[in-house]
Amino acid sequence: MNFILYAVPFFFVLIAVEWLADRWRGMSHYRVADAINSLSTGVLSTTTGLLAKGLGLVTYAFALEHLAILELPPDQAWAWVFAFVFYDFCYYWLHRLGHERNVLWAAHSVHHQSEDYNLSTALRQTSTGFLLSWIFYLPLAVLGVPLTVFVSVAALNLLYQFWVHTQHIPKLGWLEWCFVTPSNHRAHHAQNPLYMDRNYGGVFIIWDRLFGTFQEEDDREPVIFGVTTPLASWNPLWANLQFYAQLWADARRAERWWDKLRIWFMPTGWRPADVAARYPLNKPDLSQFRKFDVPLDGRQQWYVALQFCVYIALGSYLMNLENSLPASALVLGWGAVAFGLFVLGVALENRPWALKLELLRLALALPLVWLAPLAGLWPASPVAWVGLLSYSLVSGIGLYCCRSRFTRLAS
Repeated sequence: MNFILYAVPFFFVLIAVEWLADRWRGMSHYRVADAINSLSTGVLSTTTGLLAKGLGLVTYAFALEHLAILELPPDQAWAWVFAFVFYDFCYYWLHRLGHERNVLWAAHSVHHQSEDYNLSTALRQTSTGFLLSWIFYLPLAVLGVPLTVFVSVAALNLLYQFWVHTQHIPKLGWLEWCFVTPSNHRAHHAQNPLYMDRNYGGVFIIWDRLFGTFQEEDDREPVIFGVTTPLASWNPLWANLQFYAQLWADARRAERWWDKLRIWFMPTGWRPADVAARYPLNKPDLSQFRKFDVPLDGRQQWYVALQFCVYIALGSYLMNLENSLPASALVLGWGAVAFGLFVLGVALENRPWALKLELLRLALALPLVWLAPLAGLWPASPVAWVGLLSYSLVSGIGLYCCRSRFTRLAS
């Protein structure tokens, strides 16, 4: 059962409820651009996962068939409990090394880039984590956890982690000793030196207590969310590439071939001595910390937010039909999502060329509707063309209402 697919509507309902609670309590934990950026990385991650999930499943199935030393019964409750707990143990080490090694941090850093902390942050996920994360779950296959059980407990582990991304829930007493809670996960998302690289558990915080990586949230040290090398962008594609680009630049500049190779697997933040001397990185002073922001006209925010809903719908469509769609359809759908989210990110950043790129995005809807039946994304139907005309009309009206803002940016 695809638990994540069924949970998506509840995610958005709970985000809306938290946003309303945020306004009612007079707090400022939500910003439109930041929330859209977090959700955009989530949509991009989900659609990328449709293309890449085979890597993890194939390697797990292969290990289960050829390396398993046990065979756990899928119809026994104790096997499910064992798999759930042991999965979280493996997740702890993936998560911990995701903070401690450059190449793994390049993927995981996406989840930490937001300088706000709310339920939309929970959906801020990497699109490149699949490249190496599967390695950490092979011990479950060696111990004979059936594939269906593995997939199910992985989804349940991810679902649990949604609710801990909030500032509206205080410390929860004795639960803080056993489980990951909003309080100890807030500490995990901090860039304060006190909290950095702590609290790695997904469901159980006991791993952190056992291995010395636990840090309680301290009222005397308010959490400052984000990463020490700020993203300073609302673009989900750049969010996924930022740290890889930094590593690549350092590797290219390094004089020694050994440094060019080992930089990817060294502790997070390690740089070749010659590169660090010639190209120092300035870390922001947290005492002067200011969140990244780009002033936006209210009409432009509404326009981008409504356009973003199109990609939520397209991403949900791809998730719902992933097993019946051919690879060509998934690739076309992914391309449409990736390009569209890139363009909306440009609009949120007030780039001078935002208007031209937005017009191009709308124009490309025509070939997308024509190509979709050829790729098997959806059947040829007059309904699709009526939908295109309606979408174009509504978008044109919205863009017309924002024209003064876009025109001023493009001039």
